[in-house]
Amino acid sequence: MQAVERPVQTTDSLVDTTIHRRKTRAVKVGNVTIGSDYPVVVQSMINEDTLDVEGSVAAIRRLHEIGCEIVRVTVPSMAHARSLAQIKAKLAETYQAVPIVADVHHNGMKIALEVAKHVDKVRINPGLYVFEQASGDRTGYTEAEFAAIGEKIRETLEPLVVSLRDQGKAMRIGVNHGSLAERMLFTYGDTPEGMVESALEFIRICQSLDFHNLIISMKASRVPVMLATYRLMAKRMDELGMDYPLHLGVTEAGDGEYGRIKSTAGIGTLLAEGIGDTIRVSLTEAPEKEIPVCYSILQALGLRKTMVEYVACPSCGRTLFNLEEVLHKVREATNHLTGLDIAVMGCIVNGPGEMADADYGYVGKTPGVISLYRGREEIRKVPEAQGVEELINLIKADGRWVDPPQ
Repeated sequence: MQAVERPVQTTDSLVDTTIHRRKTRAVKVGNVTIGSDYPVVVQSMINEDTLDVEGSVAAIRRLHEIGCEIVRVTVPSMAHARSLAQIKAKLAETYQAVPIVADVHHNGMKIALEVAKHVDKVRINPGLYVFEQASGDRTGYTEAEFAAIGEKIRETLEPLVVSLRDQGKAMRIGVNHGSLAERMLFTYGDTPEGMVESALEFIRICQSLDFHNLIISMKASRVPVMLATYRLMAKRMDELGMDYPLHLGVTEAGDGEYGRIKSTAGIGTLLAEGIGDTIRVSLTEAPEKEIPVCYSILQALGLRKTMVEYVACPSCGRTLFNLEEVLHKVREATNHLTGLDIAVMGCIVNGPGEMADADYGYVGKTPGVISLYRGREEIRKVPEAQGVEELINLIKADGRWVDPPQ
C-alpha cells in the first residue's frame, strides 16, 4: 500500500491558545462599557461612609487613579442616597467623572429610586431586595404563594427598572450564595440552581419592561460553588437567548496570600473558559490592594496588557548570576513600561528557547558576561555590571522606552 503523505502540523494548528469570550451585549456604565467586545473591566468598592462626601471623593479618586474603572459605594439610607449627588458633583469639579455603582439592600425600594438619579448603575441583591418574613414552622411554598411573592417583587422593582431604563443607566442583579431568599431555599435548596433561578426571576421582570442594561453576578465565598453557579448561569442564559455580561468575584475571600489565591482560582478559571466581562477581587484589606490582583489575573491570561510581562527561570546550578537579584533590578528599571515582555534567564542552555516569545532577553552567557536579545536575535554581549543599563539602552534604541513618572 502506498504511504499517504501527511502535512506536518505545528502546535499552533492543533491547539488554540486564545481565550474566546462568551458573546455578551454591551452595557454602558457611565463612560465605561462592559461586554465581550470590550476589555474586561476592573471594579472595587470604597470603605468610607457615603455621608462623608470629602472622604468618599478622595477614596474614589485614589482607586480610579490606580486603574479601578468602576467604583461601588454602599447606600444604606435615604440620606446616603442624596449624598451621592454631592459626591458626583465634587468629583466632576475637582477630578473627573467616575462611573459609580450604588449598593442597595434590605427593602431598599425608595432608596434605590433616589439613588438612581445620581449614579450610573444600581446593584440589587434579589435575596434582600424584597424582605420575606421567615416562618419557623414553614416547610415549603405552594405555587400560589411562590407566584404571589413574585408579583410583589415585580411591583416593587418596576419603578426602579423604568427609571434606569428611561435614563439609559444600568443595573447589576447581584445574587449571593449566603443570602438567598427563603422561598428559593425551600424550593431549590442552598444550591447553584437556587441562585440561578433567583437571578432569572429578576431578569425576566426587567425584560418584560424592555430593560436590558443588565449585568449579572453570582458570588459565593467557596470557589467550587462560585464556579458551578457561574457556569450554570452562562449555560441557562445561552439556552434562553440571554446575552447579559457577567460580573465575577469570590465574595469574602479574606486577606493576604490566600485571599489572592482564592480569588484568582475562581475568577481566573472562569475567565480562561471565556466567562466574565468585569471583575472584582474582594479582599479584607484596603481597596487599593485589590486592583493589582485584578490586573495580574488579566495580564496572566492575556486579556489585558497593563504592565511588563516578566519571564524568568527558577534558577538552577547552571545559573551564572544571582537571578533573583538581577530580576529585581530589571523589574525596578522597567516596571513602569506597558506592553513589553522581558525575559531574564540564568544561562544559555534553555534561555533563548524558553524566552522565544519575549520582546527582550537578558541571558547569562559566560561568567560575568550577559547576552542581550531582541526576540530570538542576540544583539550584543556586555559585562554583567552593565547588563541592566544596556538593556534599557536597547529598549530606547527601538523607540519603546518612556521615562518613569516623577
